[in-house]
Amino acid sequence: MTPRGTKMLRRVAAGLMLLSLPAVVQGCNSPTSPAKPAGGGTRMVMDYDSYVANVAPVLHAKGCDAEGDCHGGGIRGSLELSPASAKNLSFDFEQIVLQVRPAPRDSSPLLTEPLAIDAGGTPHGFKPFTSTSDPDWQALRQWVRAGVQR
Repeated sequence: MTPRGTKMLRRVAAGLMLLSLPAVVQGCNSPTSPAKPAGGGTRMVMDYDSYVANVAPVLHAKGCDAEGDCHGGGIRGSLELSPASAKNLSFDFEQIVLQVRPAPRDSSPLLTEPLAIDAGGTPHGFKPFTSTSDPDWQALRQWVRAGVQR
């Protein structure tokens, strides 16, 4: 290659680098929205006010607090709730939302674990609901079904 050709090649290369600079700089900006969950999953957006009004009272009435061996976290299971003597509704809400599946919603652990096996429940140490016609179980189900997938 001639010295003139080498000089021209360097100018072209420098020009391409300058043209690509905005793309490199743009790629270093922070994202404007959170990244989607790994694997293309969805997350549930649940209504806190409805939880406080309709779900928390059912959980408390049925004994689903962090009393005794139930829902105190640690090695006992994946659902940790605050004790009745020191209720933290925001903490409990965040924990309960993790028990809601986007699809099929009726298979959410919040609905199946406290439900009797012969009524469609899954294994769980305590079964406060004997059937899906129980009004309190229906309140939980209505809240779960009202959630929005994002």
